Amino acid sequence: MAPHPSSPARIALVTGAGSGIGRACAIALLHDGWTVWLVGRRADALQATAAEADAAQPGAAARAHVAPADVTDPAAVRAVFDRVRATHGRLDLLFNNAGIFTPPATPDALALDDWHRAVHTNLNGAFYCLRAAFGLMREQHPRGGRIINNGSISAHTPRPGSIAYTATKHAITGLTKAAALDGRAFDIAVGQIDIGNVASDMTTAMAAGVLQADGSVRPEARMDMDAVVQTFMTMARLPLEANVLFATVMATKMPFVGRG
Repeated sequence: MAPHPSSPARIALVTGAGSGIGRACAIALLHDGWTVWLVGRRADALQATAAEADAAQPGAAARAHVAPADVTDPAAVRAVFDRVRATHGRLDLLFNNAGIFTPPATPDALALDDWHRAVHTNLNGAFYCLRAAFGLMREQHPRGGRIINNGSISAHTPRPGSIAYTATKHAITGLTKAAALDGRAFDIAVGQIDIGNVASDMTTAMAAGVLQADGSVRPEARMDMDAVVQTFMTMARLPLEANVLFATVMATKMPFVGRG
């Protein structure tokens, strides 16, 4: 991806930056000239993200801040955002990306611990980060910034056996809409990227076969990670007077629209 034209320092924070979509988007931001705070539970995974960015573009890691934190812990989230404030005095972009799947199960068979893990990470963690970013963005000078929430195709349509993940991702849609409305007065643009079947370690099983709504098991098409990165960067680069409220990027042939 070609670097963006030179501009004042742009500060971003990416959660779940140690793997998958979070890693890919964090690297794209670093290559685009952003200073990026890499947040996740494992310091070694975050350091690997910075190293991968540096391998492709020497010097990129100099703008990466490794900040291990569990987004389900509001005190840990606050500590990271306090570090951002103390270091830069501002935040221009939050990518609220951290999330987990739970084992497939019908509602009666889902372990309550799995339900709580999904809610704590996918919803509570996203809110804690959005809340902290909102507070910083409305007070900084110049004020305002952008928040992009990672929703999912599941924010619109469930898969069989996915009640915890689906419920939390539907809740992210409500979080996005409410925060976008509340952000208007403070020049905070809030949007959501909904992703379907990107090729990653988490979706390897889809290529072999995954349970469908009709009870059959069939392989599903996947798309390259670069399609997600390009969509995300288009949203991230917009001026604050413009906002992509919802963007859906999906494998063209995956069973989502219509009857499957």
